[in-house]
Amino acid sequence: MSERAFTKRLAIYYGWYTLLFVTFLISLAVLEKEGVPRAWIGYLFMFATIILYAGIGVMSRTSDISEYYVAGRRVPAIFNGMATAADWMSAASFLSLAGGLYLQGFDGLAYIIGWTGGFCLVALLIAPYIRKFGQYSIPDFLGTRFAGPHGSNVVRVLAVIATVIISFTYVVAQIYGVGLITSRFTGVDFSVGIFLGLASILVCSFLGGMRAVTWTQVAQYIVIIIAYMIPVTWLSIKHTQVPVPQVAYGEIVPKLEFFEKIFAQEPKEQEVRRIFKQRAESYQVRINQLPASWETGRFELRQHLDELKSGNATLIQIKAASKALANYPKSPQEAQAVWLEAKNANLARAEPVESNYTPYAAKTAAESDIKRNNFMALVFCLMVGTAALPHILVRYYTTPSVSESRDSVFWSLFFIMLLYISIPALAILVKYDIYTSLVGMDFNKLPSWVTYWASIDKSNPLVNIVDINHDGIVQLAEIALDADIVVLATPEIAGLPYVISGLVAAGGLAAALSTADGLLLTISNSLSHDIYYKMVDPSASTQKRVTISKLLLLVVALVAAYVASLKPADILSLVGAAFSLAASTLFPALVLGIFWKRANQPGAIVGIITGFAVCVFYMLSTHPLFGGNANNQWWHIAAISAGVFGVPCGFITMFAVSLLTPPPDARTIALIDYLREP
Repeated sequence: MSERAFTKRLAIYYGWYTLLFVTFLISLAVLEKEGVPRAWIGYLFMFATIILYAGIGVMSRTSDISEYYVAGRRVPAIFNGMATAADWMSAASFLSLAGGLYLQGFDGLAYIIGWTGGFCLVALLIAPYIRKFGQYSIPDFLGTRFAGPHGSNVVRVLAVIATVIISFTYVVAQIYGVGLITSRFTGVDFSVGIFLGLASILVCSFLGGMRAVTWTQVAQYIVIIIAYMIPVTWLSIKHTQVPVPQVAYGEIVPKLEFFEKIFAQEPKEQEVRRIFKQRAESYQVRINQLPASWETGRFELRQHLDELKSGNATLIQIKAASKALANYPKSPQEAQAVWLEAKNANLARAEPVESNYTPYAAKTAAESDIKRNNFMALVFCLMVGTAALPHILVRYYTTPSVSESRDSVFWSLFFIMLLYISIPALAILVKYDIYTSLVGMDFNKLPSWVTYWASIDKSNPLVNIVDINHDGIVQLAEIALDADIVVLATPEIAGLPYVISGLVAAGGLAAALSTADGLLLTISNSLSHDIYYKMVDPSASTQKRVTISKLLLLVVALVAAYVASLKPADILSLVGAAFSLAASTLFPALVLGIFWKRANQPGAIVGIITGFAVCVFYMLSTHPLFGGNANNQWWHIAAISAGVFGVPCGFITMFAVSLLTPPPDARTIALIDYLREP
């Protein structure tokens, strides 16, 4: 079949798919109106879409090595663009980015600018050249380019290790998102939700590899974009009477600033903030008195529990006291970390609302400079990290030609843009809805969505609205929303029918599943192709290679699900770490490997190790999650932007070592000339 005929057939298939999906959506809306329970609608949405993706995976099953690794290199540019967009628009983009903009305002734009700009680097510096190389993985390219005169696999091994660490960090965030959505809309425990979602991930990637993942991701993109555009358009019409949110939301920003000035001066708001400040001060007193304060606290909790047991306390009171004792820090060191985190959280809520819409807004010029530097550092890390993410770059192996790979990057940017220009609009419109409907409400009349989301994770509530000053009225300072649920809760916040909540959940699930599929496949293929086939058993049959890849995929998926069930960090933090790691470790080797003939194996080895080491050291020493301290920051750069130090260190050491050691051999020079030929 010709390329044009194949593209036309795909357009017909996905056209019918879109029409049937819209029909399914309308049918569920009718069922809701007829009185069908909400739980059933949620189940129908979740399971219908999962079964659909699984069906595509079953129909695309394959044991052919080219089909399994790179979808037979026959994916048209426009469809590869859709698949890449779905692969790219992970749980971070769909679930957390609007929440980040809701909480951070202008500072959150760094994610949109950095992630979008990264695809320009992909198009200019990397995608066409790795497509011309024409193999199966990024470690394969680096291992071949930097094989050295004796065919050593040191760089290949380092690239595989980097790929596994980067992709694993990223996939944990996606599986966390899967668990969050599944638990919310099926009612199962968070950990159970993770493993339910994992089953649907494995059906696609396990059976059909890249072929199944590609065609599933195209279907998932359609769900993602429909799910995002309906609620943001509804909000735009509700608050501005204009059905184009990307244009309309600008008129809402001055209104938000007006509300925030009023809130900052309102006596009840100030009272709540004073209470938070007092709580922060009490935590500081306890920290100053360690370890005696830890021992006193533990003794008081035990004494309280004993008194309840010996008295006439209810079972609920005894259980609550037992839980408080069980959750008490196990050592003075743990107490210091927990109380410091609580102190900082209370201090943050004690601060009056600052303008989130002014660039680098701060109380002093020095603080503003720090914000600006962090903004630029984050943009840099996200751009460079995007251009080095293995699961994104490997998608450009799947196109029929080099020119198609360039076109594919254009379509990737186009389909990503459709969502990204809507994200700021959603954040602004949801915040306006909160300010005008929730703030000032009687606590006895809180909407049902507050209870729903607060009950999903009771140890770390996603929504926390507590009457701090006991006046019975909701103040802005009493509202705490987790960034990861702003999008999922938008339909309920806006008063939309429940069917739209199910649709948004299906879109978020599609975003998390599509990226998880690509990441797990990247990890397993790198291990099976670059380690097993290239180094352990070069004579392995294609069937054996595919089988090994499937087994590795299963193992990695289970380990990632277990780590995600531990809830190691919020989604944006995990994803940010993955980008800094990718930028520091792989970007210098990829760019210099393509554009500088003098780059050699020793330089690549030192550059990869140095970039990785600097990035990891900075994260470990400055991020509280890893036991670090923000006081260890260099020039006040946040841990998420560790790549701003790792990337230049990688480039400098690779450049210096390459010049101090023998140049590449003739075979390597010939490979570079081949890659750079038009």
